[in-house]
Amino acid sequence: MIPSLLPSKPGNSIALRLSALFTLVALAVFVLIGSALYRQVDRSLDLLPEAELDARFSVLESTLNRYGTAEHWAKINNKLNLLSEEDRRIRFWVVSSDPAFEYGHPTEQVRGFAEGAPGMRDLRLSDSPYPYKVLVSELPALGERPPLRFLIGIDTETFWQAQHSLLVAIVGLAVLGVLLASLLSYWVARIGLKPLQALSDEAQTLAPPRLDGRLQTHDLPPELAQFAGAFNAALDRVSQAYTQLEAFNADVAHELRSPLTNLIGQTQVALTRGRSAEHYFEVLQSNLEELERLRSIINDMLFLASADQGSKATALTQASLAEEVATTLDYLDFILEDAQVSVRVSGDAQACIEKAQLRRALINLLNNAVQHTAPHQVIEVRIDAGEQEVNIAVSNPGPAIADEHLALLFERFYRVDAARSNSGGGNHGLGLAIVKAIARMHGGDVFVRSQAGANTFGISLPNAQLRGFAVKI
Repeated sequence: MIPSLLPSKPGNSIALRLSALFTLVALAVFVLIGSALYRQVDRSLDLLPEAELDARFSVLESTLNRYGTAEHWAKINNKLNLLSEEDRRIRFWVVSSDPAFEYGHPTEQVRGFAEGAPGMRDLRLSDSPYPYKVLVSELPALGERPPLRFLIGIDTETFWQAQHSLLVAIVGLAVLGVLLASLLSYWVARIGLKPLQALSDEAQTLAPPRLDGRLQTHDLPPELAQFAGAFNAALDRVSQAYTQLEAFNADVAHELRSPLTNLIGQTQVALTRGRSAEHYFEVLQSNLEELERLRSIINDMLFLASADQGSKATALTQASLAEEVATTLDYLDFILEDAQVSVRVSGDAQACIEKAQLRRALINLLNNAVQHTAPHQVIEVRIDAGEQEVNIAVSNPGPAIADEHLALLFERFYRVDAARSNSGGGNHGLGLAIVKAIARMHGGDVFVRSQAGANTFGISLPNAQLRGFAVKI
């Protein structure tokens, strides 16, 4: 029975998997874009305090370089006081060897900082958690004024807070975007998988004995159409196998019923009244023949069942196929003599075979040919060696077989008509099926042709030089 397509667990849901993949993609995109945006804004924010310091110094530079007396320097101090009061972020320091020309009460830390090279540097003060961006400038001596170090700094707290706010905004938007992308992707995946759910519902209606239904492939996306086509092809194979199985069961019942009916009938007749010992002996002998026939059928069925399970020929030996055919003909000598037919063998080749199995296949092929060959005619056995395989072809003269039957002749219990029935010859309709099974066990195949007044049944085996495993020689 075809297993039902049960819905998968939530953890294994395709929709959830697709949603997770979309979420990861969205997360990667947001991280890349957010990181690039943050780095760009961060660089811009780093330039803002430097630009503001440069602007303020350019305004003061002309004034600082114009006056060199203590009287005028007092006016500069007043102007610096006004600027500091207008913007509490800004601080000024003037470091000089003359205290009269200093400003901002520079500490030892500031004095040490001022001795460095002129330029833009960061200064951390104990009274501020954020560093100051400081522009250090050197002023030459002028009049009474000795050389000075002029420092103008700006508190970077505002810029750091702006950076932090930007980071929080980017992270928050990224989280919100990823969450939204996850929900939307799950919704989109559910919509996109609706055709698959429809296929699943449709497939659940397909079960034996009704195997004629097929999944509809029209109006499906290409990927699902390909899946539905493959599923329909699998159903075709299952349907064919199911039909063959039903036919096989019917044929088995028919083949077993005949000898059982004979056994029961003969035994009942023998028991209706007293019989002589000779009569009982004849009945038992007839029953024994029917029991042998039953055993033969059962053994053949067990062998085919084993082959269907994937059994392989293991006791392989490299041997001459012509010699194996000759040995088989010796075994069939009386059968050939009774049928008044002869066999002509041509060609030879080496192959890796399990001798007992190959001889069984050859016996079945030759028996099949003998049963359909008129007296005083010749059966041809030809052995051909190719690059990839060797062929053993058994040809017998006879009426042509229709093309529609050729592909089915190696199936179990298959008969074209009563004239080609094997049931009376000892193989019970399983002889050619066993030949096919033995060929597959050796990694080969079978073939059949009907042309030029001859019917040819044969077996193909891999060339001995192509076997990929060790053999006994």
